[in-house]
Amino acid sequence: MSRNLNLRQNVINQMLEGIAQHHIRSPLPAQAALAEMFNISRTTVRHTLHYLEQRGVLEKVAGTYVIVRQPQDEDGFSELSSPIEQQASQFEQAFFEMINLRQLAPGDAFSELQLAQRVKVSPVVVREFLLRFMRYDLLEPVKRGRWRMKKFTLDYADKLFELREMLETHALTRFLNLPSQDERWIQARDLLDRHRALRDTIASDYRQFAALDKELHSLILSAANNPFFNHSLEIISVIFHSHYQWDERDLKQRNIVALEEHMALLSALISRQDVDALLALHNHLATSRSSMARSIRQYN
Repeated sequence: MSRNLNLRQNVINQMLEGIAQHHIRSPLPAQAALAEMFNISRTTVRHTLHYLEQRGVLEKVAGTYVIVRQPQDEDGFSELSSPIEQQASQFEQAFFEMINLRQLAPGDAFSELQLAQRVKVSPVVVREFLLRFMRYDLLEPVKRGRWRMKKFTLDYADKLFELREMLETHALTRFLNLPSQDERWIQARDLLDRHRALRDTIASDYRQFAALDKELHSLILSAANNPFFNHSLEIISVIFHSHYQWDERDLKQRNIVALEEHMALLSALISRQDVDALLALHNHLATSRSSMARSIRQYN
């Protein structure tokens, strides 16, 4: 896939340069002639023409592509594209960050090309990620290349909480049975120290809690040593850790309460108090579930 992606990006760059240098004039030659000119398949030609049409460089008129504006630097790609795996990881992180920062909110519509330009990755990477993410029923295709973020219902949130509770209860039980030399015990103690430090400044730094929240739940789930649990964390991160669709009016108070719940959980965990640790986890999840239910009722 990486080789095909680099080929397409190189052809796009070459065609943009050809248009800019007036070697390719309007209307463009037939697709067969372009395929021969660049020594590529007609499939690659069609992909390139579609991309340039989306960019607004070309327009299709009566079955023929015409040039409607001169290319700009941002229309092309860097000569050396990042590996496809690196682009995919970069876009996933940026997508979740956009949700966290409310740059993508329920009801918002956007195009694959807009996101690709924003994150500086290939539109192919964006499309493949969105097609995978669509299975969580949090976005829907509007038409080819365009998507809309969806709202989720209380029933949807309840089902996710049920999944989350099952996963984390199992993982916490596994954590409590880790050998004493496992490095995750050190990570848990360090995490507790950082919670204590945040407690001293949480009145002003309450937004920093989100990072600790994600780190704690990731650490607990890691004890399951199950890649399917890690895949489930993807959607949990978006909804619960990124505060998707939440009302922020009482965010400070919620985070203060959650911080104390985290510390109770970590203290019991580090002390190997199995019953207390499980109880602290269930209390924390119940508080989170109640907060989200209240928010959903307000906005639906």
